[in-house]
Amino acid sequence: MGKRQKQIRLWSIKALVAVAIVALGALMAWGFLAGRHEAAEEAESEQTIKVPVRVSSENGEPVIAVDAETQKRSGIETASLPSAPFQEQVRAYGMVLDVARLTELSNNYANATAQVETARAKLAMSQPAYERAQKLFNETHVVSQAQLQAAEAAFGTDQASLAAAQAQVRTYTATAYQEWGSVLGKSLVDGSPTITRLIERQDFLLQITLPPGVVLKTAPAKASIEVGKGGRAAITFVSSATRIDSKIQGVSFLYTAAAESGVLPGMNVLAFLPSGTSVEAAAVPASSVVWLQGRAWVYRRTGQDKFARMEIATDQPARGGGYIVKDMPKDAQVVIRGAQLLLSEEFRAQIQVED
Repeated sequence: MGKRQKQIRLWSIKALVAVAIVALGALMAWGFLAGRHEAAEEAESEQTIKVPVRVSSENGEPVIAVDAETQKRSGIETASLPSAPFQEQVRAYGMVLDVARLTELSNNYANATAQVETARAKLAMSQPAYERAQKLFNETHVVSQAQLQAAEAAFGTDQASLAAAQAQVRTYTATAYQEWGSVLGKSLVDGSPTITRLIERQDFLLQITLPPGVVLKTAPAKASIEVGKGGRAAITFVSSATRIDSKIQGVSFLYTAAAESGVLPGMNVLAFLPSGTSVEAAAVPASSVVWLQGRAWVYRRTGQDKFARMEIATDQPARGGGYIVKDMPKDAQVVIRGAQLLLSEEFRAQIQVED
């Protein structure tokens, strides 16, 4: 009886192992089929959402084909940018100067001027005293010779003090003219509001230097500098600079900028000086510009469903962002919304080709 039970138990174990093997095989087969089905669905899904955009080459330049439906869905818009007369501007380099030396000169000049007035006041007293003592000594001998000599010495000392104070004033005046030019030098001597505003930091002084080889017939009375992100601040002409920027070696001018502009001593800024020449150009908005390899580009429509990338110059920034472009093709339809999407699509197509 015991032997029979052992045989039954052994058959049961074998049956369970067989069932387990069959179940495992069925599970593996189901997993394989389910994986293939999922992969097929994923592939089908990728094909469904693929954007119908193609990049080809025309005349050696990439052209992006985008159908009307995709343009609408992606928000791609174009507009004609008409040409209009614009005041041509020269780009220059500006540096906000530290006027500590000018302030020091102003203080020294004021002290020297006060010393002159003091010396004059003393001389106005010692000269009559000496003349009176001399008259009394010569006519009545009421004044002794020692008293006369003392009055004469006081008179001579006051004369020397006045001469020294006047020489100091002349020295500071000459220094102001040599270091800061005739306009600021005269302003310092006269104590005009120009110097006062600079010393009190209501205005800041800038040295604007033209690029080497660039010459303007006359410096414009008004110009602008770039502040912040595409912002502009007005600057006012003062005079020609008394020295050039050693790094740039171009013609330099002095301008003032209001404290509200946000500039501070030591800052380097870009300046834009009207050249006096009017040019025909188109204003390209900032939303149209894309950057690639350090250069600025725009996309223009070359066909109903085609767009091509075109490089633009950036030497004439427009107020509020964007650029003034002189060589824009007439009646060109430029992308004003969605330019970055086109650039991304161009690169996506390149990646797909490489893959």
